[in-house]
Amino acid sequence: MDLFEKIAANRGPLGSHSHYAHGYFTFPKLEGEIEPRMIFRGKEVLTWSLNNYLGLANHPEVRKADAEGAAQYGMALPMGARMMSGNSNLHEQLESELADFVQKPECMLLNFGYQGVVSIIDAMVNRHDVIVYDGESHACIIDGVRLHAGKRFVYTHNDMESLEKQLQRAKRLTDETGGGILVITEGVFGMSGNQGNLRGVVALKEKYEFRLFVDDAHGFGTMGATGAGTGEEQGVQDGIDLYFSTFAKSMASIGAFVAGPESVIEYLRYNMRSQIFAKSLPMPLVVGAIKRLELLRTQPELKDNLWTVVRALQSGLREKGFNIGTTTSPVTPVFLNGQIPDATQITFDLRENHGIFCSIVVYPVVPKGVIMLRLIPTAAHSLSDVEQTIKAFEVVAEKLDKGLYSKTEAVPAS
Repeated sequence: MDLFEKIAANRGPLGSHSHYAHGYFTFPKLEGEIEPRMIFRGKEVLTWSLNNYLGLANHPEVRKADAEGAAQYGMALPMGARMMSGNSNLHEQLESELADFVQKPECMLLNFGYQGVVSIIDAMVNRHDVIVYDGESHACIIDGVRLHAGKRFVYTHNDMESLEKQLQRAKRLTDETGGGILVITEGVFGMSGNQGNLRGVVALKEKYEFRLFVDDAHGFGTMGATGAGTGEEQGVQDGIDLYFSTFAKSMASIGAFVAGPESVIEYLRYNMRSQIFAKSLPMPLVVGAIKRLELLRTQPELKDNLWTVVRALQSGLREKGFNIGTTTSPVTPVFLNGQIPDATQITFDLRENHGIFCSIVVYPVVPKGVIMLRLIPTAAHSLSDVEQTIKAFEVVAEKLDKGLYSKTEAVPAS
């Protein structure tokens, strides 16, 4: 079959809904300043879909640093890959400050988070090594694991008994091949909001010889006494061998980093193909990241404000009988029972009649018959925002229970 004909015949589980979803349920356009209240299709909506955890996107000092960085350096500098011609003192300064913040000896900047995780995995293991990873890992981890030429084993999410069984299988193989074992998990899982059992994983290092790589995209800046992440929160930061996070969440920017032992970070600098053959992170993004990290360190009230909103939102939802799963982080999922047509009606009702914009997650991301409304609280939200949202959720939940959404047709995107 011709490749294009094959694609036309099967657009994938999400793409199959694009004829009515595009522009409204998928690829929506939020306009205006990055704030809790933005404009969607000409109407103001209270949005819970932005990973702007600490409210830094519109922080005046951040906006000033971004503007000054762009004015001073432009978007082209430095021109070239870091290994060849794209290095700078500011890149190295940011790496040093990030390493100190997450309590690791050395750090390496990355252009993008998703690409960074894939490339770290690719660089760290060869066909003699074995990867063991959590079953609910983010897509970037899954894609990195798929590139691995050797064996990989998946363990049941946060199940230490399952992990140990997979480690036993992995060790039998590496005893034969002479390879090593890389365990991969997340600090905070971005859909469920629960924390990876880092304490449990680290405890197994005493019995099995492996290295631990943690993707802490949602934990960096939000978890731990200083915001250094989920390892700090659980008291096992030292047990994390490679610590990764992106700038796309708490830092409200673009870029990422990986931190760990000097020898390993040095190895990655010279072996991560996605960085060796890619243009360096533009200077304004580096300048902006330095300012953002400064605010993370010096303004703990940003994280305090976030958690005030998180606690109000999550406790309020639970008190009203909503199922928010096992979240122990700012990520707040709300699980409802229903089909995709119900999900579209709920989303339309929330946006058009209640002015609430949140992400909707359906099969295949969650099981069939489950609708997940995913809320991302931020330090910029208010307690009145929380109250408005919970009241709106009560109304739509009652309609869903009465079967009112199933009696209407799916709302077209036009």
